[in-house]
Amino acid sequence: MNAAAAPSTSSSTSTPSKGLHVGLWVAQGLLAAAFLMAGGMKVSAPLEQLQAQMPWVTGAMGGAVRFIGIVELLGALGLVLPAATRIMPKLTPLAAAGLLTVMVLGALTHISRGEYPMIVANLVLGGLAAFIAWGRFKLSPIAARG
Repeated sequence: MNAAAAPSTSSSTSTPSKGLHVGLWVAQGLLAAAFLMAGGMKVSAPLEQLQAQMPWVTGAMGGAVRFIGIVELLGALGLVLPAATRIMPKLTPLAAAGLLTVMVLGALTHISRGEYPMIVANLVLGGLAAFIAWGRFKLSPIAARG
C-alpha cells in the first residue's frame, strides 16, 4: 500500500509546479496587456485628453507622463518577450520588479494628492507584478535557451 501511495504523492507534487508555471504565464499576459494599454495611452494621447481622464497629469507630472508611459510599455514587453523567447529570461522578473516600483511610486503620488480611490489599481497591478517577480525569481524560473 505504501508503494502505491508514493507515486500518487510524487505526481501531485509535480502538478502544483506546472499549475504555478501556467498561473505565472496567465498573470504575465494579463499584466502585460494592462500595461500595454495604459502605457500606449500615456505615450500617444494628447496631454489635454490625459489631463481630463487622469487628475494627476498636471504641472510637472504632465511632462513626466510620457516617460511613465514608455517605462510601462517596456515593462510590458519585458514581462513576456524574454520568457517566451527564452533569451535572457531573467529580464522577466526584473521587468515585473520594475513595474512594481512604478506602482508603488504611483500609489505614493495618489496618496500625496489625496486620490485614495486611485490606489486600488496600483495595489492590484502591483500585487500581480510582485507575484510574477517572486514566482519567476524563486519558484518557477524560466531557463535560458541552451
